[in-house]
Amino acid sequence: MTVRVLLADDQALVRAGFGSLLRRSRDIEVVAEAGTGDEAVRAARAHRPDVVLMDIRMPGLDGIAATERICGDPELRGTRVIVLTTFETDEYVFAALRAGASGFLTKEVEPDELRRAVRVVAAGDALLSPSVTARVVTEFARRPLAGAGRQLDVLTARESEVVRLVASGLSNEEIARELYISPLTAKTHVTRAIAKAGVRDRVQLVILAYESGLVTAQRGD
Repeated sequence: MTVRVLLADDQALVRAGFGSLLRRSRDIEVVAEAGTGDEAVRAARAHRPDVVLMDIRMPGLDGIAATERICGDPELRGTRVIVLTTFETDEYVFAALRAGASGFLTKEVEPDELRRAVRVVAAGDALLSPSVTARVVTEFARRPLAGAGRQLDVLTARESEVVRLVASGLSNEEIARELYISPLTAKTHVTRAIAKAGVRDRVQLVILAYESGLVTAQRGD
């Protein structure tokens, strides 16, 4: 299966560089480019890419606002956004995840890691660099939101257990070993939890788990 990618960055040389790296893989196709946030939104609606590589700092509509519009468009539910920037700061990380981004990488990412990230996110998984993951968990764990748990009330006991393990950073394979179930069953539980909670992907599920208090850092989760 070919992964269709939209490149959004205000620097043409950056787009050319990333485009060249991605086009070296036969399973990745760059279907469009955009130099502003507005152009990115229009291109996403026109081409329906699987993944958008989104720069944060762009003229006019910035990458965060563009991500929010793309992720909030019901017709683009199959499109995932990876925020790619030189600024790995907490402000940008949290804003991007709040907007619905499925991943966050810095522009210093290695070529193989960039291609892997595109494939991982296109497959429906979430992607965050290790340093970002640690800060996200710490931030969202210490400020639960009142009422956030209602979205998780519909989960079964086993699904809630799986969500806790997802929030602790375990992969589907690791969850399977922890619960003595098959990796396919673990993936099914995660998929159902995402659907029932009404979130886009694994990242948003983890955020909701911490915001709702289902998982707390104090318990070692």
